[in-house]
Formats: sequence, C-alpha cells, structure tokens
Amino acid sequence: MKTSPLPAAAAPAVAAAAQAQAFLLLRTVFTVAPILFGLDKFTNLLTDWTMYLAPAATAVVPLPAQNFMYIVGVVEIVAGIAVAVRPRFGSLLVAAWLLGIIVNLLVLGSFYDVALRDFGLMVGALALNRLSPRHRP
Repeated sequence: MKTSPLPAAAAPAVAAAAQAQAFLLLRTVFTVAPILFGLDKFTNLLTDWTMYLAPAATAVVPLPAQNFMYIVGVVEIVAGIAVAVRPRFGSLLVAAWLLGIIVNLLVLGSFYDVALRDFGLMVGALALNRLSPRHRP
C-alpha cells in the first residue's frame, strides 16, 4: 500500500490551490477569447464570420449578415468583460451564447466540427461557473 508523500493536512491546501489555478485559467481564457473573437467580427482577419451564420438568423433579424455579425461582436465583447468582472454571471452568459452558436451551426447544417468544439467550450464555461463561488475577485 502506497502512502501519500504529503501529510493529510496538506491535501485540502493542494486541492484548493489546484481549484484556484483552474479558476484563473478558465477565467482568463473566457475573458480574452470572447473579446478577441468579438473584435474580429469587425475586421474579419481570422475568417469571414458571415459564412457561419444560418440564413434563418437573418430571416428572424432582418439585417445584412455583416451587420448581424457586428451585433454578435458586441455581445461577445460584453460577455468577455462580464467574465472578467463577474465570472459567476459572465460564465453563464458565455455558456448561453455558445449554446446559441451551436444551435445556429446545427440549423446551418454544416460545421458540425465547430459545433462540437463549441460544446466543449460551453462545458468549460459551465465549469468556470461551478468554480466561481469559491473564488471571488
């Protein structure tokens, strides 16, 4: 039988440090990524974002696709700032936003790989939410 090299009293401290590191990592990523992707909706340097937009979206909100993407960009920037300022609320905002993106991609009928990736990101945002009550800024 193996014994832990750490005394039993140190285990909670190690676990708390790991949770704090996970919180900081998730909070940083879910602050920076939405802000950067939101800003890119105005420049299209990474990609032409309108190709990911289902025609049903512009049927519901009658705007040209690029104007719709400007609104998306603003929402993403706000979501990133919300995670930075209020991670418990902001993480739920990001998770809901990612769910909307997933639904849009499924309605579009393509980019299933991106939808699956965004599902993983949504789970990460929900994990941040679960860690947030313990770690307040």
